[in-house]
Amino acid sequence: MQLWQKIKQIYQSKPRARRLSQEEIDRIYPKLRLQMLEATFVGYAAYYLVRTNLPNAVPAMQKTLGYSQQEMGLILSATGLAYGIGKFLLGGLSDRANPGMLMPTGLLLTAVLNILFGTANHFGIHLFLWTLNGFVQGVGWGPCGRTLGHWFSVSERGKIFGIWNIAHNVGGGLAGLIAGYSAEHLGFRSAFYIPALLATISAFYLFTRLKDKPESLGLPPIEEYRHDYPEKQVPHEELSFREIFLNRVLLNPYVWLISLANFFVYVIRYSLLDWGPTYLVQEHGATLSRGGWTTFFYEIAAIPSTIFIGFASDKLGGRRGLVSILSLLPILIAFLILVYTPPKELWGQILLFGTVGLFIYPPVMLLGVAALDFSSAKAVGAAAGFIGLWGYLGKAAQATALAYLSSHYGWKIALSVVALSVLAAVVLLLPVARKRPQN
Repeated sequence: MQLWQKIKQIYQSKPRARRLSQEEIDRIYPKLRLQMLEATFVGYAAYYLVRTNLPNAVPAMQKTLGYSQQEMGLILSATGLAYGIGKFLLGGLSDRANPGMLMPTGLLLTAVLNILFGTANHFGIHLFLWTLNGFVQGVGWGPCGRTLGHWFSVSERGKIFGIWNIAHNVGGGLAGLIAGYSAEHLGFRSAFYIPALLATISAFYLFTRLKDKPESLGLPPIEEYRHDYPEKQVPHEELSFREIFLNRVLLNPYVWLISLANFFVYVIRYSLLDWGPTYLVQEHGATLSRGGWTTFFYEIAAIPSTIFIGFASDKLGGRRGLVSILSLLPILIAFLILVYTPPKELWGQILLFGTVGLFIYPPVMLLGVAALDFSSAKAVGAAAGFIGLWGYLGKAAQATALAYLSSHYGWKIALSVVALSVLAAVVLLLPVARKRPQN
């Protein structure tokens, strides 16, 4: 019990410290705001290195270990489900924890699981380890959402999350290149060892850079510092678990609508991330490293659109649902081209992959921001976790469904199902299209 109390003391959110002088506040606050954005960016990109490396190693694992499409689909599906559950449960934990301790600890654990995964040779062990990795990965988003919610105010939220959200693309793009090249030239195991090393370095970096909320450092709340108060005031004290999970999440109709839409958004997002390299190898004869390049372009294409649309959502009064709907329409066109007139040249495929990447990450980012908009900075981890849970239920569903459909009916049918998911997401977002942030 004494050991548990010591661990709890290390990881729990720090109490409010004595207020610094105005001169110190003016000197320290701007620097720390930039530091929090930079630290969460680097940390979350590192989480992606040790999560999205598997899809680019799938063909090599199938060749080396003889795994079937359905077996790899089961691993991808179980991982997505475990990540969604972990993001929800551990997100609630992050609402009451010190992100500077919780986030790097999770990153170290997922690096260890990558190393163990690389050494394994049995399907059951691989399934268990990558499922556990998915659950541990769930600790990554909550500390970031909490940190940004406490250090940046409502009127700048879309802009800041738009910049921060590029971490998904930097981490995912680098994971595609590193894992694809490593699997082709050094064997599939190196696709897990090398990202694990980079994640370990990043974790120790986070221990030195990421801090708790401003009040714990003797600084005023961000609303007071920027004179930017939301329509509903954010409480200064931490909320109870009941208030967080029940009142702010489970009884919140807007959170439910966004969560259901996020299910289909993640079907779209992960269809090409999980199966894009395999689709290109099987249908178009691409190499593993060239399949990795498609993942890289898919991720990097999202950078300009995510920044621009983050700014745009602020200018439109925080109407995240409307901007998300507008982003989904070009994706529908791209998938219809893939289904009915797929280009024969690999660069044509890369262009379509890039189009989907260009427009899918703005909804991914904006639906995460909506967790803040319709809940509270004190409950963002749980709200984002719940929304993310539904997203990763979508990831799990597509991993299994596309593995089955592509094996039994071909990739045209599989991609048609993804196109229908675009329409479903649009319909679900219509009721919140004109809603502004409430918190």
